This record gives sequence, C-alpha cells and structure tokens, in this order.
Amino acid sequence: MSKRIDYALASPEGYKAFGAVYVTLQKGGLPKRLIDLVYLRVSQINGCAFCIDMHTRDLLKHGLEVEKLALVPVWRDSGEVFTVRERVALRWAEAVTRVADTHVPDADYEAAAEEFSDKELADLTYAIGLMNAFNRFGVAFRTPPKS
Repeated sequence: MSKRIDYALASPEGYKAFGAVYVTLQKGGLPKRLIDLVYLRVSQINGCAFCIDMHTRDLLKHGLEVEKLALVPVWRDSGEVFTVRERVALRWAEAVTRVADTHVPDADYEAAAEEFSDKELADLTYAIGLMNAFNRFGVAFRTPPKS
C-alpha cells in the first residue's frame, strides 16, 4: 500500500475546519478518555490504520490499561470491564458509524439519551461523525501509521 496525497497539505482550509471541530470537542464536557475510546472503536470499524495507531497511543499515554484496550473490539462481551457510560457510548458509536446497516435504532438512541445530556449526546455524535470523516481521509489517501 502506498500513500496517496497528503490531504492536509492539498486542502489546508478543509483540514483546519475539521481540526476546529476536534478542538471544540476537546474543550467540551465529555472526558477525553471516553472520546478517545469512541475514536478508537470507530477507527477499528472503518479499518483506518493511522487512526487506530494514534488513538491507541493516546489511550495508553493517558493511562488506559492494556487489558482494557485489548478488549475494545469485543466490548460487548467484556463484562464489567467498561463502565455503563463507556458501553453506551461505544454502542452509540457503532450504531452511528454503521448507519447504512443499522439506521440507528430507537433502542440505541434511548439508551444514549438516558445516559447523556442533550449537549453531551450531540457532542458525542459530532465526535463520531468527525472520526468517520477522518477515517475516510486516512483510508482513501492511504495515510500510514506513524509507528
């Protein structure tokens, strides 16, 4: 696999616009660890090597246990390893990422709306949408991981 264009250099204004959403989410009320777990899960679903590498490193750097990190792809079968809030966020992330297949079921929305305030749920969904966009850039342009 060879890298294609560097989309950030080719269109810096677009990249900065997406970056502004990222910065806004970092300043929001959701914990960084929760957002990074969601970013990682979305990236795993979409198969973006660059983003999987980056978010794995971020989670490890911020103290996530390796045992928990290893279970992100199978979080549903991991018992109480993930908090209720993390499980609801991961469930929402999967439903929204796979929107063409899931159509985001009412049950997933209801679970998310019960756990998160309206603002938190909107921000969580912005984070999911943002990572889906970045994954598409990474996969489409074959951005290699930094490791």
